[in-house]
Amino acid sequence: MSAHRRAAVVALTALAPVSWGTTYVVTTEFLPPERPLFTALVRALPAGLLLLAASRVLPRGAWWWKAAVLGALNIGAFFPLLFLSAYRLPGGLAAVVGSTGPLLVLGLSTLLLGRRPALRDVLAGAVAALGVSMVVLKAAGALDTLGVAAAFASTASMSAGTVLTQKWGRPEGVGPLALTGWQLTAGGLLIAPLAFLVEGAPPALDAGAAGGYAYLALVNTAVAYCLWFRGIGRLTATQATLLGPLSPLTAAVLGWAALGESLTALQLAGMALAFGATVAGQLTSVPARRRDRARGPDADAMPCPRSGMLEAPPQGGTRVAPADPRGDAR
Repeated sequence: MSAHRRAAVVALTALAPVSWGTTYVVTTEFLPPERPLFTALVRALPAGLLLLAASRVLPRGAWWWKAAVLGALNIGAFFPLLFLSAYRLPGGLAAVVGSTGPLLVLGLSTLLLGRRPALRDVLAGAVAALGVSMVVLKAAGALDTLGVAAAFASTASMSAGTVLTQKWGRPEGVGPLALTGWQLTAGGLLIAPLAFLVEGAPPALDAGAAGGYAYLALVNTAVAYCLWFRGIGRLTATQATLLGPLSPLTAAVLGWAALGESLTALQLAGMALAFGATVAGQLTSVPARRRDRARGPDADAMPCPRSGMLEAPPQGGTRVAPADPRGDAR
């Protein structure tokens, strides 16, 4: 892949965590409170069914269970665990735990892909985590053990899904549109019974809430995850996950611009560190090799939907209202 083309792929993939960073503002300003699982369900299942209808491709053979595994890791388990950690942990601590995703991906890539991590990638991941910590972390009392465990589990789930997505590639003749639809549908079906069991019947929606849910389902999920999974197929897992810090950074900027929050000198320094590590991760990581045998000659013939893609990751899940706006907002 040429440098120019790789830069274009990185830019498009980066739109996914940037979009996830808008979730907090949409959730707090437009959506009903205390309904994180219903929000996760509305984000995942309608978007998945829409992409399935658009692609008109269903899994075959082993891809039925592979799609179910990826859907569970990237969506079905990740969303609820992220919500649980956001409710139980103070400030942006969930985002700090989530920022360790690049380091987890490096370890999992060694185990599952046989790729030894380069020192520069480890350093980029560590600096990114430090930068995010400077932006979102606040003083807090005793930590909630269950919250910390949920935050780590959500990060591990998304990291494993990222590595497996690259390991398995895409079946012949299947594009990112269909692959994303499979995962969102599988994840949404896993969340559905939990949402109705825990939260009961859906809430009444006004025009603002309906618009907010439409944005989350179409732009924030269908388009963003399509771009994310498309990028994973073209970049290394480390490159992709090092784009994750753009999510809490976007949330922090929107909190300042739209919600009137202040940014301290320490936070600005942290933003510079995290962004610099993200850029360095794209410049130093070795590009992923094309998976010609895993992806057919027309694998790119079904592009991601482009309409409405104004902004297209923690690491990607829905950001919930009680948590800090600078946290992970996938």
